[in-house]
Amino acid sequence: QVQLVEFGGGLVQPGDSLRLSCVASGFSLDYYAIGWFRQAPGKEREGVSCISGTDGSTDYADSVKGRFTISRDNAKNTVYLHMNSLKPEDTAVYYCVAPSTVVAGCHDVLGYRYLEHWGQGTPVTVSS
Repeated sequence: QVQLVEFGGGLVQPGDSLRLSCVASGFSLDYYAIGWFRQAPGKEREGVSCISGTDGSTDYADSVKGRFTISRDNAKNTVYLHMNSLKPEDTAVYYCVAPSTVVAGCHDVLGYRYLEHWGQGTPVTVSS
């Protein structure tokens, strides 16, 4: 059974850092573009970042560029989201997602195309 599980959310203060993990089971993440999305209370789900399954290239929403870094460890079947300089507006439930095909790139994932396997989400709260 294909499953994605996120870990690492929590309550932090502005300026703190967190590392989120997305662990896959039931399939290999190799060659799949993997995305991170978030949904804040009362808002639509939005794409945050994506890492390519082919060349490791990355993409970020403007709101997180320079603060967030996405990485992957295929040996551990895991994708990470390193979040630095967190702001209250980063408060949201964070989800990782894998597309239905290795053909999908980050432009597809962040464009909400071919999205198939979602994790259950991990909450991040940034508050003083």
